Amino acid sequence: MSFTKLDYCQYLLSSPINYTLTNLAEHLEGVSHDRVNRYLRQEKLTPRLLWENVKDQVQTCVDGFIVFDDTVLDKRYAQAIEMSRRQYSGCEHRVIRGIGLVGCLYINADTQQFWVVDYRLYDPEGDGKTKLDHVMEMLSHLVEIKRLPFQTVLMDSWYAAQKLMSHIDSLGKIYYCPLKVNRLVDDTGGVEKYKRIDQLEWSGSEGQHGKLIKVRGFPKDKKVKLFRVTVSTGRTDYVATNDLSQGSTDAVQQECGVRWKIEEFHRELKQLTGIEACQCRKARIQRNHIACALLVWVRLKAIAYQTHQTVYKVKHRMLSSYLIQQLKRPSVLMVLA
Repeated sequence: MSFTKLDYCQYLLSSPINYTLTNLAEHLEGVSHDRVNRYLRQEKLTPRLLWENVKDQVQTCVDGFIVFDDTVLDKRYAQAIEMSRRQYSGCEHRVIRGIGLVGCLYINADTQQFWVVDYRLYDPEGDGKTKLDHVMEMLSHLVEIKRLPFQTVLMDSWYAAQKLMSHIDSLGKIYYCPLKVNRLVDDTGGVEKYKRIDQLEWSGSEGQHGKLIKVRGFPKDKKVKLFRVTVSTGRTDYVATNDLSQGSTDAVQQECGVRWKIEEFHRELKQLTGIEACQCRKARIQRNHIACALLVWVRLKAIAYQTHQTVYKVKHRMLSSYLIQQLKRPSVLMVLA
């Protein structure tokens, strides 16, 4: 019996909890653990496969959003897994061992529906690339190869680097990204020295409409507009944009709110596809497992949009069918004394 990526994806889609190769071999007749392991070692699934499977589903709009962010796939109990490394996890709020996944979402501004259209795995020892390098590469592919229409790029403060922001400028796109409070800026036109963002003084008008600043390290004639956005009680974000015509803090807050779609994506991906569950040591197996898990999420999301359900309901409905069948014709009968 042959074994393909379709078989492996079907397993990740159908299995409720256990996503190990041993469990797969126990439930698929004619396929051994070694055969699955051998397939995953020899196959080479790339981000291009993801795009081939999602491109016909993406509903584009000229005002679309692109969101970049990374997440850590937890491997804290598996020290020998290749490509895993100690890195900061925003979910755990601490450093853990894991594999870094840098994702790219496309969001339709009209419907608020979103699709994952690209991804990269953070492996600086393997390819010598930083997370910024991966984001710039994906951004260039969006424009030059995928040719997706979009207007705005949203990203976390970690990506607010001059190199990336200038690259977005060169593409003629708008960006919104929070800056860390210790970033040095000047809002006096060179009259005073650079100061930390959290030391800036804000007038009532600037609080509502933002202020022009120069960020230290940027070209001398390059200015951005800075907005002070209240996210929650006790938390204030300082959001920079190259859209100098933007004049409303409320509008900036609404634009930045779109970025949380990628947190929704990360949560669904980890809870429903088994993306963190593979404990195989080889990097190639990990890469192929992650690629298949992303394809499973794409399939779940497509069904969810078609049926107007959540991806959780789509996944759990399979378990519901099993429970209905067992209640009608149980394979193990309950007996009382």
